[in-house]
Amino acid sequence: MRGAAVASPHAASDARPADPRSVIAAARGWLGTPYHDQASVKGVGCDCLGLARGIWREVVGSETLPVPPYSRDWGEIGSREVLAENAGRVMIRIDPAEAGPGAVVLFRMRAGAIVKHVGILTGEGTFVHSYERLGVIEEPLTIAWRRRIAFAFLFPRPAPGLHKKKT
Repeated sequence: MRGAAVASPHAASDARPADPRSVIAAARGWLGTPYHDQASVKGVGCDCLGLARGIWREVVGSETLPVPPYSRDWGEIGSREVLAENAGRVMIRIDPAEAGPGAVVLFRMRAGAIVKHVGILTGEGTFVHSYERLGVIEEPLTIAWRRRIAFAFLFPRPAPGLHKKKT
């Protein structure tokens, strides 16, 4: 399997990744969900972060980090890599060049900007994401999308004895 773990000061060093097939099945289960800012409800609405949060709930369990309200321009006004920092607290960071199916990828939407878009790789050349006006779609990971990938992570396996929460 591609995606060897990269040491992260925040993620547990002994964390094992979730089964990529479970991640991909969960991601595809959200296809057709309409786009809605700050939402995370399968079939009702989500943005790209809400999609990742919903997949987390299905694959890993209850969410561990609170998500404060955020403005539509949040990714345009700061210099901190907020998404990457928080993902690194709960997920397994991997080298983006090693990201394979089931990996969560974070995109820079323009050069010099912080990452502000999230997708889940579903194949060697496809990914699922929630995009404004389109909702949750699966599409080719074109060269234009590939060159925007700045960070990659794997969902961890749920701790033994934890029940996954369905969305």
